[in-house]
Amino acid sequence: MVKDPYRYFRIEARELLEQLGKGALELDKGVAGANLVPRLLRQAHTLKGAARVVKQADIANQAHAIEEALAPWRDAAATVPRPSIDAVLARLDAIAARVAELSPAPDTETAPGALPEEALRTVRADVTEMDVLLDGVAQTHAQIAGLRRRFGGLAPLRSLAQRLQEQLAARGTAPTPRTVNGARKALALADELSGALADCAQAFGLSLDQMDRELRQVRDAAEQLRLVPAGALFTTLERSARDAAQALGKRVVFDGRGGDVRLDSPVLGAVQNALVQLVRNAVAHGIEGTAQRLAAGKPPEGRITLEVLRRGRRVTFRCSDDGAGVDVDAVRRAAQRKGLLASAAPSLDAQALLAPLLRGGLSTTGTVTEVAGRGIGLDVVREVAERLGGEVTVSTTPGRGTALALTVPLSLASLDALVVEAGGTSAAIPFDAVRRTLRLQPAQIARGAQGDSIVFDGHAIPYVPLARVLGAGDAGFDDARPVSAVVVEGAGALAAIGVERLGATAKIVLRPLPELAPPSPLVAGASLDVEGHPRLVLDPEGLVLHAQRAGAIVPPPEHERAPVLVIDDSLTTRMLEQSILESAGYEVHAAVSAEDALAQARRRAYALFLVDVEMPGMDGFSFIEHTRADPALRDVPAILVTSRASPEDKRRGRDVGAQGYIVKSEFAQAEFLDHVRQLVGASS
Repeated sequence: MVKDPYRYFRIEARELLEQLGKGALELDKGVAGANLVPRLLRQAHTLKGAARVVKQADIANQAHAIEEALAPWRDAAATVPRPSIDAVLARLDAIAARVAELSPAPDTETAPGALPEEALRTVRADVTEMDVLLDGVAQTHAQIAGLRRRFGGLAPLRSLAQRLQEQLAARGTAPTPRTVNGARKALALADELSGALADCAQAFGLSLDQMDRELRQVRDAAEQLRLVPAGALFTTLERSARDAAQALGKRVVFDGRGGDVRLDSPVLGAVQNALVQLVRNAVAHGIEGTAQRLAAGKPPEGRITLEVLRRGRRVTFRCSDDGAGVDVDAVRRAAQRKGLLASAAPSLDAQALLAPLLRGGLSTTGTVTEVAGRGIGLDVVREVAERLGGEVTVSTTPGRGTALALTVPLSLASLDALVVEAGGTSAAIPFDAVRRTLRLQPAQIARGAQGDSIVFDGHAIPYVPLARVLGAGDAGFDDARPVSAVVVEGAGALAAIGVERLGATAKIVLRPLPELAPPSPLVAGASLDVEGHPRLVLDPEGLVLHAQRAGAIVPPPEHERAPVLVIDDSLTTRMLEQSILESAGYEVHAAVSAEDALAQARRRAYALFLVDVEMPGMDGFSFIEHTRADPALRDVPAILVTSRASPEDKRRGRDVGAQGYIVKSEFAQAEFLDHVRQLVGASS
């Protein structure tokens, strides 16, 4: 079998092409040759040498041509002329095409079905498989947390051993040689037992700490693998802007902002083509020619800015230019020719006239070029927005420019957040929405019929305790004591959110709630804490709007919430059931195993058990059998929630005493809650 002779060359060539391409675009921005050209010459020379080793004369000659184009500017304080940069970019495109042709054919691979080396190094992990990995890590974290709780059981054993030592040491009145010898042996055994327990506790504790640290590292690495910095798009977008400007005889400068925002790769991959269209559209329809810009008192180079903004569970890609703005009259004429406007078109304002542009099929350019003229550019953007459940907006100012914004929902995003606690719940607030943290005295909170407020920076802003927002009443708050508050910005306004405790800031990965979880404008998504437990991530806009319209005092619930114990080794299932039940007014506790659930059930009373069947150790059937045999637990109703749907399993569920059997694939939220209400009501 023939080996792949270009396996390592392709890896090196692609890395060098990426570096050379970025360098050429930097030169195009006006960087002096002496500051950058020497490094580019070294990279081109390395590429030329590598190509000659694998006998690729065409690539070597192209790399040599790049050296020839750049060499005169090695020590120049001036900028490299645009024709030289054009020549370098053209050579890079030619090399990239040639490298792509060197990919191995199936019969030259080293083994049947084997991927080439560079594919192994650059292939992206499947999103679903990565989620399975993260779920597994979270489950293991939960198991470690359970071990830590059980680890406390060693402390009483050590105490008993120490008491035994003390009692044996106290004995010794009128001893005989025989009793003295026996006491010494017993005391030695007690000492050995105490030492063994101490060693076991130390070793066990150190092992748990190490496992916990390593699992956190694995989880952080796995989460980051799912996320890509938005700046990864900027090189492609800058090249698109430059090529479009060159084709139209214009000059542009590209400015990318927010490149450090990390987003899930499916979102970036889906919006890339749309962003290319936005950039090319800005060049074709926004940026004026050089003479026109100079006449208007503008710099000769137009500026295109692509800004990435993350707000809660959505991300906005905003492409703006400093051009002439949209010619509204031209849009009106083009739309009338297409029959897209009614007879009232002359009375429509500018914003209404821009709407046809976003529907596609409309162009204000009189001639068709490679860059514009067919009216399909914004149609591509609109299609992407609709496919992702997002939206496109446009605004323009005559003589000053146009901005188009593509906003889409996120499935994952990495962000800094402030962790807070209120009403027994730990939650996270995106840090970019936090304006200040305060310590408020009772006199600083103005109580009124229209709601509570505080004065912040000389202005009154609404105040509401987070516990009340989350439906826990005013738990943990005392009107006579100082409280902590977080000033949050959202929906164009500010609000103060009262909390019981301010935690640390943390970098978290925002993930969506399960599909069946009830949506809430207050919740942007969820993250996992250090032990793998789900934690709410609050939506700043939802918090502010809630504080504005619902700041009035809400009386605490008249009845205590019924406690329900959810028993399932799947984090996703636990989170889904907990979210549904808490939204319906129940107090929810969770257990990751049947053994853990039995221990919890013997410490406090529950109104209902929701039990998975397939779990490590004791299964759900056995758990219900144990509760029915326990006088203290036999009257607590139980529902089995499982993926097993066979008649035999359902029959066994009835036989062991389950009051309900729900198949996960047939889960219906309304029926589920009705069944829960019936059983909880019957048991109360």
